[in-house]
Amino acid sequence: MKNRLLLFIAFAFVFKGYSQETTVVVPYENSSSVITTGIPFLLIASDARAAGMGDMGVATSVDAFSQQWNSSKYAFSEAKSGVGVSYTPYLSKLVNDIFLGNFTYFNRLDDRSAFAASLRYFSLGSIEFVDGPDDTPREQKPNEFSLDASYALRLSDQFSMSVLMRYLRSDLRIQGVGGDITPASTFGVDLSGYYQSEEEAYSDFNGRWRAGFAIQNIGPKFKYDEGGEENFQPTNLRIGTGFDFIFDDYNKISVTAEIAKLLVPTPPQLGRETVFEDVNGNGTYEEDEDTFIRETDNVIYKGKSQDVNFLSGMFQSFGDAPGGFSEELKEFTWALGAEYVYQDSFAFRTGYFNESEEKGARKFLALGAGFKANVVNIDLSYLFSASKVQSPLENTLRFSLTFNFGAGEYLEY
Repeated sequence: MKNRLLLFIAFAFVFKGYSQETTVVVPYENSSSVITTGIPFLLIASDARAAGMGDMGVATSVDAFSQQWNSSKYAFSEAKSGVGVSYTPYLSKLVNDIFLGNFTYFNRLDDRSAFAASLRYFSLGSIEFVDGPDDTPREQKPNEFSLDASYALRLSDQFSMSVLMRYLRSDLRIQGVGGDITPASTFGVDLSGYYQSEEEAYSDFNGRWRAGFAIQNIGPKFKYDEGGEENFQPTNLRIGTGFDFIFDDYNKISVTAEIAKLLVPTPPQLGRETVFEDVNGNGTYEEDEDTFIRETDNVIYKGKSQDVNFLSGMFQSFGDAPGGFSEELKEFTWALGAEYVYQDSFAFRTGYFNESEEKGARKFLALGAGFKANVVNIDLSYLFSASKVQSPLENTLRFSLTFNFGAGEYLEY
């Protein structure tokens, strides 16, 4: 009896080894790993000075538009207060009514603190719809905007930090198309820090170090209708450093480097899953021998699911790329910029921005200039695309106006 029982168990193991369910996942070809988010206009440089240096601003010197890049810089402003207004045409080669506008106000409260508020408005232009050739067109104007308020506090003579609160609203609905779609709204938070050293004497010039970081758009996911897909905010990490070459009272050259990364989960590589009864146990489906069981599309082949909350997604974003560590490195963008300032009245700027071909392929060279007359600063910038993918801002001239009040009230340099 004992021998028969052992024989039965051995036969069961042999049968299971040669007749079992086997799963095979075949990846889709040309599966995209480009990270996409909702409200992407928040990543567009809205001021001409930052745009002229390759879309950077986390570690550059303070200006009226620091709110978008690193609001902790306001604690180092030499002006008591200021107003910044900017206009950026978008897709100007195709249409003339899509634009990004920015209004910013800041006020240095005392020696150690500052407050700022801003509005960014992105208009997608006017769109006309008709149901028939004889119907009157219905005009609709989808838009998105953000309202920001920040407080910066100087923690030491050389270092400050800031907290920014942001309200976001995205109204992309089109009446008569998807009637349950409503404007989406959510909130976000920025945390940032800025370091600026004292001016130091070197052999042929004086110099000053700058550094900054910012984690932007930290906030919950949002959706446009109850059954719709949830969208991540463009949570973004920026880190930068720079140095000011101060040759004399009239001439200064600043160089700055910056890296950035979206703290949003990378889309996994998907594929088709096939389950079959593997009779001979070789792991390969053979039509004459094996039995087909089921087939499922859009299963994860490599990577991790994006079905996580925004906080988990921020941490997951550092280790979820389907291609491993090498692909994670490709998710960092970098920029180099330089600014020459003469007598604090004229500035010339240039910069270069680079993004991996696999992650969006944004590559461009930027040029910019600035002019100061009394309390008014005028800044211009122009973008030249260096990528096979055409930039929506290519050959676009951007404008910014700044009004500084109480200049020199706080001496920092």
